[in-house]
Amino acid sequence: MASGTALIYDEEMTTHKLLWNDPICDIEVPERLSSSYEQLRSYHLVERCVHVPVREGSEEEILLVHSLEHLEVAKSTQTMNEEELKRVSENYDAFFFHPSTYHCARLAVGAALQLVDAVMAGKVRNGMALVRPPGHHSQRNAANGFCLFNNVAIAAEYAKLKYGLQRILIVDWDVHHGQGTQYIFEEDPSVLYFSWHRYEHQEFWPSLKESDYDAVGLGKGKGFNINLPWNKVGMGNSDYLAAFFHVLLPMAFEFDPELVIVSSGYDAGIGDPEGQMNATPEVFAHLTHFLMQLANGKLCVILEGGYHLKSLGESVCMTVRTLLGDPVPQITGEMAPCLSAVESIQNVRAAHKPYWKWLAYEDTSFLQNLSTKSRLLKKANSNPSTEDESQITNNNNTVKVERFLELHMKNILFPVPPIKTATTGSEGSEHFLPEHVQLVKEMDETEIKALASGFYADLVKEDKTLLSLGSTFVILDKILKKEVCNGIAASPTAALSAAVALRHSVRFGFQRVLCVFVGDMQMIPNTENGKMLIINICEKEQSRKTGCKHYISLNWKEDAGGNDLFSAVLGFILPVAYSYQPNLTVIAVGPNRNLGISGISLLVALLRGLAESRVFAVIEDTEISLMQSVAKALVGASTPPFGIYVPPTQEKVNKIKALRDQFQQEWKMLQCSVNDGTSRN
Repeated sequence: MASGTALIYDEEMTTHKLLWNDPICDIEVPERLSSSYEQLRSYHLVERCVHVPVREGSEEEILLVHSLEHLEVAKSTQTMNEEELKRVSENYDAFFFHPSTYHCARLAVGAALQLVDAVMAGKVRNGMALVRPPGHHSQRNAANGFCLFNNVAIAAEYAKLKYGLQRILIVDWDVHHGQGTQYIFEEDPSVLYFSWHRYEHQEFWPSLKESDYDAVGLGKGKGFNINLPWNKVGMGNSDYLAAFFHVLLPMAFEFDPELVIVSSGYDAGIGDPEGQMNATPEVFAHLTHFLMQLANGKLCVILEGGYHLKSLGESVCMTVRTLLGDPVPQITGEMAPCLSAVESIQNVRAAHKPYWKWLAYEDTSFLQNLSTKSRLLKKANSNPSTEDESQITNNNNTVKVERFLELHMKNILFPVPPIKTATTGSEGSEHFLPEHVQLVKEMDETEIKALASGFYADLVKEDKTLLSLGSTFVILDKILKKEVCNGIAASPTAALSAAVALRHSVRFGFQRVLCVFVGDMQMIPNTENGKMLIINICEKEQSRKTGCKHYISLNWKEDAGGNDLFSAVLGFILPVAYSYQPNLTVIAVGPNRNLGISGISLLVALLRGLAESRVFAVIEDTEISLMQSVAKALVGASTPPFGIYVPPTQEKVNKIKALRDQFQQEWKMLQCSVNDGTSRN
């Protein structure tokens, strides 16, 4: 399995710059690249990446997407004087030429292709290319919106041609619609293109009708173009996460891409003068973490926009940290999407219902009367995480954003524990566990007895069960003391181990502990104080604890032909977990487990994005392949197989909907349609 993260950067690409005054283009500065690279250096991330050299994209490669005429015009600008460059630039919407632009644009294309080659050839697992000029607005025959050649589109065509790929996912999280990419692939079912973008009822640039949710693709490409329009500014972390949970991720897992390419614009982040959104840098770590679970981890991130240098630099660093496998920081802000975001999500789901199996039984309908109106838009009241933050966005004050981000990053960044994943076990167990899993010494009998008799005497009745808690205590203590990031223990009684782990971590001082228990949970702790949230995935409905928002019973039996847990995880478990924002996640697999290895691996891999990746997994079934798969998901160095995607049956869709209706007032990230209850304003 490939390991390592590529970083591609060449200072040459900073030579492309604006030579005259142009208030539209003057934000696209060389410092966007150089300051992002400096920020990576300051966090010592550059030396942790694999350096991949840049090359120029060839003319043949550029012609995979662009016309010969467009290439010739670009080529001719190399020897022009300033007046001539200005005249040619005026033929395009929001674009400027410099004598070095053609060379830089070829380097940007080449960097994207070098990244695809490194990932596809298995030299690295994933990577990021810092490039200028950006690419996603550029069309077959025209430069547009700071973009000359469409780097990401060329990379996708190149990957199809060279590696025979049949399914490529392009995720465009830039704040502008990548209309160039849409036009190139709108009839192509081999490329699934997703873009969210500031739209404001077609009033925000590029102001196109075809940027709305009902542009789903043409001909054979119908259903493979996903536009999620934001109809007001001020969208925050919860809006972006809701878009992933309720639109992108279910489509992506059903599509099952062989490669994921991100058009990575950070103008969707806080402080950006173009986007005017409220999302903070760590949200990009979470989005990256989700995308790393697709395509066996083959992920190429290619820079697009981002015009607030500090916000851009911190967001780039968050993305690269996550690609390197570092724990994902806790997300900030209120976990509730705003009404306008939910409206857009509902309309996208309705528009795509005819094309996707996961939507077949969903009760979706179009909304005509939206809460925002064209030309009557008010600034978003988006309940950002602090008063400072709303002031920042309203004032659009660079210095304030910088000051806020300095403090914000100090608050959310934390020292990474020296050990990634720990387990106890006999000598030799390291042979079947993945690399980077460290064996730790069991607790001795006297220590276990002293600890258990003091605090857990009511749970532990016999010596035999008492001794089985040794692994639980030793690994959990190392997680709680931040000596290890996460850990896995085998236990003859998973329910007891989970109950003790929950009580132990609350006693240690954790305020919110999430427990996902797979199988029959014979002992259910008291969750009334809100310090624990239990989701029990079991075959038979549990009648206990009904009406309590901190105990949820999810009655589920996995489809024998493959993994149909995707809809439950993405549509219910993840939104609830993100609404709760735990400090620790306990995942327990008990007797009569109703999920296969692939379903359990999916749960572990996706929940690792929460609680700074503090996950304690306890498994009653000592089946080696299950332990291996869970350990793999915890280490995060490679993606365990999630099995064959199976769309949910009508019965299961109804089950998720019933649970959503029951719990969405408490756990607001469940909302994906306006009938779903109250969102933020």
